[in-house]
Formats: sequence, structure tokens, C-alpha cells
Amino acid sequence: MEMVLNLVAGLALFLFGMNTMGDGLEKLSGGKLEKLLEKITSSTFKGFLVGTLVTALIQSSSATTVMVVGFVNSGIMKLSRAVGVIMGANLGTTVTAWLLSLSGLKGDSILVSLLKPSTFSPVLAILGIGLVMFCKNQKKKDAGSILIGFAVLMIGMSMMSEAVEPLADNPDFKKVLLMFSNPFLGVLVGIAFTAIIQSSSASIGILQAFSATGSVTYAIAVPIILGQNIGACVPTLISCIGAKKSAKRAALVHLYFNVIGKTSILIIFYILNAVLDFQFMNDAVNPVVIAIIHTVFSVAATAIFLPLSKWLEKLTYLTIPDKDHEDDTPFLDERFLNTPAVATSQCNNMCNRMALLSEDTINDAFAVLAGYSEEAADKIRETEKKIDVYEDVLGTYLVKLCSKNLSPKDSALASKMLHSIGDFERISDHAVNIVFVAKEMYEKEIYFSEKAVRELDVVICALIEILDNTTRAYINNDIELAKKIEPLEQVIDKIANELKLRHIKRLREGRCTIELGFIFSDLLNDIERISDHCSNIAVCMIELKEESFGTHEYLYEYKHNDEAFKNDYKQYKVKYALP
Repeated sequence: MEMVLNLVAGLALFLFGMNTMGDGLEKLSGGKLEKLLEKITSSTFKGFLVGTLVTALIQSSSATTVMVVGFVNSGIMKLSRAVGVIMGANLGTTVTAWLLSLSGLKGDSILVSLLKPSTFSPVLAILGIGLVMFCKNQKKKDAGSILIGFAVLMIGMSMMSEAVEPLADNPDFKKVLLMFSNPFLGVLVGIAFTAIIQSSSASIGILQAFSATGSVTYAIAVPIILGQNIGACVPTLISCIGAKKSAKRAALVHLYFNVIGKTSILIIFYILNAVLDFQFMNDAVNPVVIAIIHTVFSVAATAIFLPLSKWLEKLTYLTIPDKDHEDDTPFLDERFLNTPAVATSQCNNMCNRMALLSEDTINDAFAVLAGYSEEAADKIRETEKKIDVYEDVLGTYLVKLCSKNLSPKDSALASKMLHSIGDFERISDHAVNIVFVAKEMYEKEIYFSEKAVRELDVVICALIEILDNTTRAYINNDIELAKKIEPLEQVIDKIANELKLRHIKRLREGRCTIELGFIFSDLLNDIERISDHCSNIAVCMIELKEESFGTHEYLYEYKHNDEAFKNDYKQYKVKYALP
């Protein structure tokens, strides 16, 4: 019973250490590793290299392949590029086995002693704890988490090895292991165990721990290792449930690569064994040998299938053919919530598209005002509905994202998006209001006077500029450009108030109808509201940058005490002077 408890405790520490180390690596990279995956578009071979690198660093092929499924599902990555990344992930995961093989080192030399986990793990743990507890710099804290995670992982590995050592002389244990020398049973055990713990690296680590008993032979290790590779597909297959066809195909690439590739190698290996009668099959293996077997089989499978990547892609299309048109509703993949840096980046991309769409709706609306077209009006209404969906999707997703452990930079970006999406949505609503005004004038065949048109052109040009500045400032996070929004917003308000006074004067003089008066007033109100939303977005950006969240106080200080504001205001006032 004590042995079982020690084994389970060692496994718990092993998994905890692996998770802690992976999280630390992800935070330290600031999402750069994941973003590197996202940008792989040029070739399958480059995808393979990046997949290998990223997996070697984050110590999880499952995490890499699940991310790839998410990228394909979101339309960011093509399936042809995903094939290379997935193959690279399978090779990259062998690095973990090599790290874990340090626990099997034997010898009394100084070098061997230094490489043993019992020597360096406590040192790494102390260094890591020191960085986490006493350093204020977040990157140093993340580096500390990596050291702690690695130390705990190796301590867990040592505990598992020590827990199973008494089994070395247990005949019943040896009998059970002999059952797995049957290739079919060995593969099934490898698949089942890896599927249960959801980590091929951990599964390989446990096999390496059992090899310390001296009872694990080549005949037992080979099929189990191949089964563990196949079992690694389970997390990826689970992640594609409910996903688009393209994402399911990416998951199938992972499955087919491992099932067909590793099964083919296993068949070839046993055919050669039958012909050549490998004498080493009953020899005991150690952690290093297990790492070698794992690497050799992964390299062999990659060498076979990398040139056949197009064939592998076609096989997935045969399995899941294109039949029905897939829903193109904007969405954010919840797989990325486990990698907050990527999730934040995807939200930002969608927010940027939303900002551009909102600007387009206003520009198109003024075009409709100048010359009404039902087709153009319908297009604006459809775009506005799409922007509504963007707001719903982004709002829901960002709330979930903010509950994750975000870096300061990503946290600020998430706050910026949460504060801005409502303003972009309202801007598109005003575009629909302008279309309604244009339709009413078209159907009733009523028109503004030439003087009113010239006056409106001034304020519309000012609005188009403030909207363009807002969109560019938001997308590029340009704070200096954002500071130019408020002066122009003040000028637009002043122009709108002046136009309302002129309009009242025309009404009194009988040079304008009451009906046109209402339309003119509604149009000016929409223009004012749009500029207000632009101001809200710009102020949010500036406050987040300066870490000051008193909007009214900021605006008061900015308008009354900032020389740049006064200069910009004067320039815009001259630029948009009424005729």
C-alpha cells in the first residue's frame, strides 16, 4: 500500500511540475511561441521545424496540437501548414524523455553526480523560490516558476523510480510485465494509459520510472512506447468536438500520422525481428534507452510522412468531405483560453476588424445619404447586424479571458477591448440611423438646400477624419494620435450647435420646412453621438496608458491645461470653419 501511495504521490508531483514549468515557459515567452505557430504560412517544412521547437520548449505535444486545431478552426492556419506543425510536435515531445532520462544516470564521477536530479533539483528549487518570492520583475518570477516546475518534475520522477524499486525482485510483477511483450497488448496498454492521464510525456516518464526495476525489456518497451504515441492523439480528438470540419481534419492528421506511421514502423520492426532474430529483445532497458527508442521511432515516422504530407491531407478530406456550407458567423475558439496570450491576440484581431467595419458603415451611410440605393442600404444593415454579433462574441469571450492569469500587457489590452467594443457597436447603429434618414428623404422626395448641404459637408468631413483617426489610433495603439481625437470632437460639437442655431433661424424665416427640420436635427444628433463614441475610445486608450481612470478629471485637465490640446483645437477650428 505504501508503495502505491508513493507512486501516486510521485506521479502527482511529476504532473504538477510539468504543468508549472509549461505555464512558466508560456508566460516568459509572452505568447511569442504561440504567435510564432500562428504565423507559419510559408511551407510545411518550416511548420515542422517550428512545431518541433515550440513543443520542445513548452514540453507538451498535446498543447501544441490543440492550439493548431484552434488555429485551423479559426481560419488562421491552413490545413496544409498544420500538417507540418503536427509532425514537428510529435518529434519535439521526445525532448522531455531525454530530460527525464537524467534520473537513470549511474556512476560516481563529478559530471554524472552534477547531472543527477538528486543533486540539481534542490538547487533549482531554491533558486526558483528565491526568484518568485524576492523579485518584482514578472519575467524573473516566470523564470522562477520554470525552475520550480522542473525541480518538482524531477523530484516526482525520482519518487516514482524509488517507489517501484522493490518490484525488481517481485516475480508476480515480472509475470504481469511479460504479458505486455505481446505487441498487441503492449500497444493497447500504452494507448489506454496515455489517454487516461492525457500526456504522452508523463506516460513515457512513468515507463522510464518502471525501467529502474530492471524488469522492463525491449520487447515490453517498444510496443508500449508506440501505443503511448497513439494515445497522445486523444486530447486533440477531444478538442475538436463541436469544431468546424477543417479543425476535425487537423485532429485527424495527428491521429493518422501516429496510427499509420507508428503501426507501420512496429510492423517493420517485428518483421525484421522475425528475420534477423534481434538478440537484445530480452535485455533490460533504462531511461536513456527508452528516450532513444522514442526518438528513433518519431524520427522514422517523420522521415516517412513529411514528404507525403499532401497525401496525408488528402486522406483527411476523404474522411471528412466537403458537403455543406459551414457557418461563417464570427467566433473565438475557447481552446485558446488555456493560452491567454493567444486568446488575447485573437480577440484583438477581431476587435480591429470590428473597428474597420464600423468605420466602413459610416462612410457607406454618407454615400447613401448623397445618393440613395436600396442595395447599398441593405448592405449597411447587414454589416451592422454582423457588428452586433462581434460585440456579443467578444464581450462573452473577454469576460472569460479576464478570469485567466493574464500578463500586465494582455490585461491592459483586454480592458481596452472591453471598454471599446460597445462604442464601435453604437457607431454602426448610428450608420443605420443615417440610412433611415436617407431613405425617408428619398421616398418623400425632399432635399436640403444648397446652403444646408455645404454646411453638412463641413461637419461630415470632420466626422470622417475623427473616425479615421480613431480607427487608426485604436488598431495601432497610437496614443499620440488618440490625443488628437478630443480636440476635433470639441470642434464637431461646436459646429453641430452652430448648425442647429442656423437651422432654427431658417425655420423662423420660412426657408425650411418643419419636416426637413426634424431630419436635419436627427442627422446632426447622430454625427455628435458618433464623435462622442470616438472620444470615449480615445480617452480609454490614454487612461490605460497612463494608468489613470478618472475620465471626467482627465478631460477637464486636458482641455484646460494642455497646450497641445489648445493648439490642435485651434487648427481644427480653422480647418473646419463653416461657410
